[in-house]
Amino acid sequence: MVIKVFLASSSGSTAIKKKQQDVVGFLEAIKIDFAQLDIASNEDNRMWMRENVPGEKKPTNGIPLPPQIFNEDMYCGDYETFFEAKEDNTVFEFLGLTTPPGSKKKDIVETEQNGDAHIAELEEDDSIKKAETDAQDDIAEEEEPAEEDEESRKPAEEEEQVRKSA
Repeated sequence: MVIKVFLASSSGSTAIKKKQQDVVGFLEAIKIDFAQLDIASNEDNRMWMRENVPGEKKPTNGIPLPPQIFNEDMYCGDYETFFEAKEDNTVFEFLGLTTPPGSKKKDIVETEQNGDAHIAELEEDDSIKKAETDAQDDIAEEEEPAEEDEESRKPAEEEEQVRKSA
């Protein structure tokens, strides 16, 4: 499977360039193999992209803007849907890829309990959350003595002022 990212190398729009860089940089960072297909310098790429973006995903003028993302011939989405998947930690699913072992992934599991369907989110890797919680606890513990020290200094300062005034 080849992930195809349709880009415009000579786009004058800063917003489009930033979106393209965001997609490419993220895919490189998580080591996903992909092909960058330039629609600015290759008419075949431009026509293929325009023809294969589903009608409901095309803007009102009918011309989809880059970046557009495909898995082979399957349309994955545009920048906005990519960004949502990135925020939800579902990029592999968005791209139609199997999540590699050991990655942070949320599975939606539907279970039957007493005849009612319930949805539960399971986290495969809770170590990140535990580390964040531990770090927050450490910070809170460090802050507490500082507050106590400040409180214990107030009576001493008041005593000193009383001595000076006497």
